[in-house]
Amino acid sequence: MADAQDLKSWDRKKSCGFESHHRHQLQLFMTAFEPPDSHHLNAAEGWLELGNPREAQAELDCISAVAQGRVEVLALRWGILARFNSWKECIVLADRIVEAAPKEVFGWIHRSYALHELRRTREARDLLLPAIRLFPKVETIPYNLACYECQLGDLDAARDWFHRALKLHDRAELKARALEDPDLKPLWAEIKAMPAIA
Repeated sequence: MADAQDLKSWDRKKSCGFESHHRHQLQLFMTAFEPPDSHHLNAAEGWLELGNPREAQAELDCISAVAQGRVEVLALRWGILARFNSWKECIVLADRIVEAAPKEVFGWIHRSYALHELRRTREARDLLLPAIRLFPKVETIPYNLACYECQLGDLDAARDWFHRALKLHDRAELKARALEDPDLKPLWAEIKAMPAIA
């Protein structure tokens, strides 16, 4: 069961775009999923968005055995585990997603995110670096790399990654997100001083 710390952690993730990115990725996956499995999948996603991971889990458990290994199901299970800060299990699921769907960005980002939550930030960075070539237009990758480099103490690399992220996303929105992200705290003064328009 999630305690107050878990929910506080989840609120921070929501404020940094974590939940909307997760939802967007699930929408990309959800193709050719047949009823009743599609109904259970949609219900699970709804329950998760409403903040009820237990009901989401119950809906996923109703999906047929043949569909349990699909990326869509694994991604939602990842979201449920993340709600409870079950980061080790999140890594295992994200590894499975990367293996099953290496051309989908979800697994790459979320595996590194879980590693970082476990304070395995160097590993998170190293495993996310190959994704920059695979997904050069996804701002979350350079943004997260900026966070990881910041936490590893390489502020020059963090600045470079953050500037790459700024080129891929709405500058004002990304600045606002960064100024609420404690991983980027060593750069907050510089980020705050950046112009809203390039």
